[in-house]
Formats: sequence, C-alpha cells, structure tokens
Amino acid sequence: MQQYFVNGKAENPVTITDKDTVKHMFNVMRLTEGDEVILVFEDGIKRLARVLDPAQKSLEILEKLDENTELPVDVTIAAGFPKGDKLDFLAQKATELGASHIWAFPADWSVVKWDLKKLGKKTDKLAKIIRGAAEQSKRNVIPELKLFEQKAAFLKELVSFDQIFIAYEESAKAGENTVLARRLAEINPGEKLLFIFGPEGGISPEEAAAFEQAGGMKVGLGPRIMRAETAPLYALASVSYALELNAAKGTS
Repeated sequence: MQQYFVNGKAENPVTITDKDTVKHMFNVMRLTEGDEVILVFEDGIKRLARVLDPAQKSLEILEKLDENTELPVDVTIAAGFPKGDKLDFLAQKATELGASHIWAFPADWSVVKWDLKKLGKKTDKLAKIIRGAAEQSKRNVIPELKLFEQKAAFLKELVSFDQIFIAYEESAKAGENTVLARRLAEINPGEKLLFIFGPEGGISPEEAAAFEQAGGMKVGLGPRIMRAETAPLYALASVSYALELNAAKGTS
C-alpha cells in the first residue's frame, strides 16, 4: 500500500495540497474514490485513509495504525561534502536505513565548494530525494536535512550528542575493530548518536583532533576501506543489527 507524508494535523477530511504528492497519487497511481493509502502526519503516526473525491484531492482518515519503523536511537549522519551526486545517493540510502538526520559540511579535504546559492539548490533537491525515500521505506518521519556552509557551525552542534563516532581511515588501517561494537552494545534506547565521515580524501588529522576534543571517539569500520558514500551505510546497518536484529534475537 502506498504511503505519503502530509503536512498539518490529522483531521477529517484531509485535502492534499502538495503538488508532488498530488501528482503521484492521482496522476501516477491514478487513485480513485474508495482507494486506500497510508498517510503520515507531522505527529509521526501512520493512519489508514480512503479517497473521498479525486477531483477535490480529499481523503477520509479511517484509523490509526500501530506501526513504527524508526530505529530505537536517534542517528545523525554527518559527511564532508563529496564530489558529484554522491550526496544524493547517500541521502537516499541513509533514509532507507533509518537515519534521523542527514548533515553535510565543508571538510578540509572536500574538493567541491558550495556557496549559499548552490547550497540552497542542493538542499531543495536532497529534500525531495529524502522525502521519496522515506515514503518508499515506510518511515514514520522524514529525516532532517542540514547542509553547513561553515565547518565551525557544524562543530558547535557536537555538544548535543550522547555518542560521537569518528569514522577514521587511519584507525581502520591500524586494525581497530572493537570500539564501535563495544559502544553499540552499551547504548540505551533514545540516545542521540552522531557518525562523522570525511569526503573522498577522508578526515584530516586536524579535523580528527577537533572532533575528539568535542567528545568524539575514533572508530574503524572493519578491515576494508570503503568509499565516502558507502561507509555511512555500513554504520547505519551496524546500528540496526546491534539494536534491532541482535536485540530481537536476544529476547526470542
């Protein structure tokens, strides 16, 4: 069943006003009177709804659904600006894997340079990608997107996290492979986690030192060196395994 995010409160009747949502519901999917879909409002609760009038783009909420697909922790993925469309790919896949926030910042070794105008255009494009991925993966919320113009602004945000993991290539090369697993085993539901990744060149030693000073810990992500757009997905999959799949196995 198709799922859509809707702005506003869950009140009958529901009128769809977002142009992209209207296009997908009534032009692409060709919904007609009586067809049912899942709507997710700003409260993050899924509701079963039925089309009342396709011409008026109106629907009727039938019932709340007890379905929550969110990770038990709040995970922010922060990446140094990568080249090309890698951030598009990362935003889509990180959304599918459960990230709550997707951030990007100008790292020391970022090749691309984005001014405010370019950041604005990129933000609009990424927001659409994230929304579509959240609907496709049946999320309860749309991840928050933030692109930092200055790294200093990103650094100021680090105080708000319970755990900060620095995906440092040199740690992987040195054979470090226990910190992440050990820390994930100790995390409690509801904690706020931040994973920091570099661009194609990785995180510079100066950045690693600054992130550590802010409370971060350097971690290796296994013996293989992954691409800038792959490493965050590995981290999210690790969180899911540790806190969802492995936790479920322990209670069965």
